[in-house]
Order: sequence, then structure tokens, then C-alpha cells
Amino acid sequence: QVQLVESGGGLVQAGGSLRLSCAASGSIFSINHMGWYRQAPGKQRELVARITSGGITNYADSVKGRFSISGDNPKNTVYLQMNSLKPEDTAVYYCNALLKPPWAVYEYEYWGQGTQVTVSS
Repeated sequence: QVQLVESGGGLVQAGGSLRLSCAASGSIFSINHMGWYRQAPGKQRELVARITSGGITNYADSVKGRFSISGDNPKNTVYLQMNSLKPEDTAVYYCNALLKPPWAVYEYEYWGQGTQVTVSS
């Protein structure tokens, strides 16, 4: 059983900062990558940022220069530092991981339960 547990969401004023954390726990053999997606009301879920186990990152154009993703491999944890937040960043943020449990031949995708980020203007 694999779980992704998120923390760090909340309410912040425009221009402020928040830091999200996501820890993967359970039966994990290896992790390919971890990242964050978000979904605003009435919109599709979109990739925000992703980091591979080797440290390669990619970001949505809308957050480049404002958000930073980092990982702690021994702790199977990923962080998303969000600066200069805008009202349009308001969404439920979901942690995502592509990983291989010990019993598996292939990698599987897992999701966290989501954490609300609200940016007021």
C-alpha cells in the first residue's frame, strides 16, 4: 500500500508565499518522479511542477520563476515553494508520484488527496 500525504495548503494574500509538502510512504521500491498538479473549479487538472529522482525539474509556464520544486530522496518527500502567489493560482493542489512497489513489474501512478490553496486579491 502506497500513500501520498500532502500538507501546507491554506489561505494567503496575493504576493504571499506558501510551501507544500508531500511524503510518499508504504511499500516503495523506486520512484521515477514526483510532482504537483492543480485543479481550479471548472478547469482541467494541470501539471504545475515535477521532479525526477535524478533532480530534473519541469514547470508549467504559468509558474516559472515563482514556484520551485525540490525533493528529499531518502525521505521520499517533495516540496513546492510557491512565491509571488496570484489569485489565479487558487486551486486544489494534488501530489503525484510515478513509482514501483516491490511486488510490481511496472511503475504505477499514485495521487494524494489534495490540499486547497486559496490566494485572495
